This record gives sequence, C-alpha cells and structure tokens, in this order.
Amino acid sequence: MNDEVNQEYALELKDITKSFGANSVLKGVSLSLRPGRIMAFIGANGAGKSTLIKILAGVYQRDAGEIIIAGEVADIRDPMSAAAQGIQTVHQRIDQSVVPGLTVAENFLFEDIVKDLVPRVTSMRRLVPLAQKVASTLDLDWSDRKMRTDVYDLGTADTQMLLLARALVEHPKVLVLDEPTSALSQAEVERLFDVIRRLRDEGMAILYVSHHLAEISSLADDLVVLRDGRIEDRQEAPLDMQHAVRSMLSRDVKTQASAIDEQRGDKVAIKLHDVQLLQRSAPFDLELRYGEVTGIIGLLGAGKSELARGIFGVDRFRAGTMSFNGEPYRPKNGSDGVQRGIYLVPEDRAREAMLGGWSVSQTVSLPFLSNVSPMGVINLRKERDKAQAVLDDFAVVSTGPDQRVDALSGGNQQKVVVGRWMNGKPQVILMDEPFRGVDIGARYDLSDKARQAARDGACVVVLASDIEEIEEVADRILVLVDGQIVLDRYTSETDRNAIVSSMSKEDVNV
Repeated sequence: MNDEVNQEYALELKDITKSFGANSVLKGVSLSLRPGRIMAFIGANGAGKSTLIKILAGVYQRDAGEIIIAGEVADIRDPMSAAAQGIQTVHQRIDQSVVPGLTVAENFLFEDIVKDLVPRVTSMRRLVPLAQKVASTLDLDWSDRKMRTDVYDLGTADTQMLLLARALVEHPKVLVLDEPTSALSQAEVERLFDVIRRLRDEGMAILYVSHHLAEISSLADDLVVLRDGRIEDRQEAPLDMQHAVRSMLSRDVKTQASAIDEQRGDKVAIKLHDVQLLQRSAPFDLELRYGEVTGIIGLLGAGKSELARGIFGVDRFRAGTMSFNGEPYRPKNGSDGVQRGIYLVPEDRAREAMLGGWSVSQTVSLPFLSNVSPMGVINLRKERDKAQAVLDDFAVVSTGPDQRVDALSGGNQQKVVVGRWMNGKPQVILMDEPFRGVDIGARYDLSDKARQAARDGACVVVLASDIEEIEEVADRILVLVDGQIVLDRYTSETDRNAIVSSMSKEDVNV
C-alpha cells in the first residue's frame, strides 16, 4: 500500500464511555487503526474488551464518544448498521453465530436470507452455488455434499472459516476477530494466520483480540492494552510483551511482594498425573499440599478455571489422572468433590454460586442441606445459626441471615460464598478469581481467611490473573500459560520480574 493511503485511519475511537448502572466499564477509550495493519487488543478479565467489541458490533450502545470509520462519523445502533457502515465482527462464541439444523450452505447465506436477498424457500440446487461463491472469498473449495450437511456437523476450524468468509463477503473496512484461535489446533491456527496476513496485505484493517501472547508477537503490527476501562499501553512492532503484561496486570510495577510468613506443607493432598487442560497443551504433573496456599497466576484462557473445575469434578480433564490423599480420585460431578471436603469457589459467583432471591441462610446451607435437614425437613433455626456464623466470622455487612444475598454488595456476596465453604471445614478449597469485583478491604479479609485455612491444615489454591493478589496470599506461586505450568516456586524464591517474564513467555529456569 502507498504512504498516502496509510495516512488515513480505517477506524478511530474517541473517548468511548460505557456504564452499566453504577459500574463504569469504559472510561474514555481512544484508539486509531490504520488500513493494512493488524492491531492486537489485549486485557485481563474485566478490563472492558468485550464491552468495546460489542459496541463496535452494535450489540451495545456507547454512552458517549465518537466512532469514525474511514473518516466518516458512524452511527452504530445495531449489528445491521455496524455491518452497513463497514465493521464486521467474528465473535468468540462461534456456536452462537451459526444455526444448527440449517445446512452449511444456508449458514453461508444466512444474512442474505434474513435480508430477503435470497428466497427463504428455495432449492439446495440454487443455494449451493451461491454459498460456494461466498466460500471462494477465502479460497474454500467445499464440495456440494459438504454444503448440504448440517452445520452442526462442521468442525470448529471450518465453522470459523465459514463465519470469516461470511464477514468478508461484505467487504468490510474493519474486521474484528474476537479470540479466533481459542478452539483451534496449531495447524488450524497457522491456516487462519495465513488468511489474516493475506487480508492485511490486501489493505484490510484488523482488530485482533486474543490472550495468546505468542500469537500476538508473531502476528500483530500494533498493540493496545486495556486495563480497568482505560488504555494503558500502545506499541508498534517490534512489541515488548513484558511491558504489555505489566501494563495489563498492574500499574504498580514493584518487583518484590510484601513479606508474608511463608508456610510449606509436606503432605500431598491432590496429585495430578499427565493432566491435559487445553486442546493444544501438553500434559503435566502437579502436587498440591496441605498447610500452604498455592497461588496460580494465569491470563484469560490460560486454563485456570479448567484446572479448578477438573479437580472439583464439575468438568473433566482432557486427559490424565488424579489422586486424593494417595487414593485414586475420579469425580463424576461436583457432589463427589463436596463429599470428600474438596470445595470450589467459582469464578462467576452470580451464575454458579448464588440463586437470585435466596436469603443468606439458604445460600450458606445449599451445599450442606443434610446438615440442617434431619429427617428431610430443614431446621430453619439451625440454618440461620450457620449463616450467622458466616456473617460474624467474615464481617459481612448485612441486615441478617434472612436478607437476600443478591441485595448485598459484591464484596459481601463474595464473603458469603467463601464463608460457607470455609465454615464447612474444607480439606481442599479452590478459589477461582476470589477477589474480582471486591473492594480492597474485602480482598484483604478474604486473603487472611485463606491463609488461616492453610494454617489450620487445609490445602488452599487461589487462582487469579492479578500478580499482586497472588503475591499477597500465596506461599507458593505457579504460572500457567496456555495450559502449561511455566513457573513453580515458593514466594521467597521468586519475584515480580520472574513472574512477568514467565507470563510473557520469556525463558525462565523453573
């Protein structure tokens, strides 16, 4: 492309803001994307990436700010208007972008069918050539037979290509790719990257959202880091991934955590052997011990939740075996974990740990109903007493055990969720992002409770994406990258620099 064209911006965002109630998610985001460039867009969970993508896609409306496409102020009201003005988005959840029950050909042409550009009732003989024309935008030479199959039977990589071809047929000025490689094999990733690079070389502007830092290093021309709804870092290639990780995880770049009274356990609680977390990750072994807090750091998609949910039993590992207290452990569901004293504080408390409209008492007793329901009848007084113990032990601000749990503040909700498990005398407690959405006071209280549980002999595992949160609570620190453990040290043996280096895939002697 010539220099004159490169001076024009394909996309400009100026002071974009978005709030949901009192929660300010985007706080004046501004960025510029040039034609013929791939801009990587990264940020930790909760940074605001998804919200910004949905604004560009027309799913959400911005509260303030301007979107300018190829020099023209855009008025994006819905997905159709976003596409009409030159923005096409391929979302991460590809299963939500195709229609099972319809053929591959019908899914290629779905938007045209909705717009009545293609008859809704017609023959496959007519649809297949039209679909093959759309597929040809990516040189996909798919057979007549493949076009006639149910899209449900299409593989993940081919579905990704279908959606990309469908987006490209509109000749967008800006293509937004949201975590496009999350379910692809390495060979499929390389195939997709060849397509993306070709599109860039043809002059398309691409906003590439991913948590895979190695992919970004090899693919991106530009990099933007979002943290807490604000742009924290902007770079052009060659990219400094260590600096990007620091910007993403913490504004405070101190290199050493505050000293804690480090504890080291000697008895193994959980042992993993040849466990595989993700499709493209290699198996690993891991021992988790009683009497210490193991902090596991990993970015979005690193495999933290897969590890926690696999140990608890709510999901299965892709491969590998486990033992608990030296005996084989093959949980079929979360109930198997609970019966053994293995508890999980899930990442999403609202969806997975609470029920709307339920009281604090009901929320606390839910996993342990047999303890408060002799003869199958709930003893309401006993239930309230157990809830009151949680309120007292965790200094929960509430009107009492009968208050609705969803009426509490986020920090107090989290205290209730953690407290019910802690007061259940855990053997092993897995805490997935326990500090998300809580204030600093609640964060310190929860850290103290985690450390106390370890002093009392429990095996405590805290999983988070924030380095400071892990440094404040952990005796032992593991770093998880793309389903692999790349660092495993006690806190007295490591520092912030080693952690950041390992997270950005720099060489680390583990």
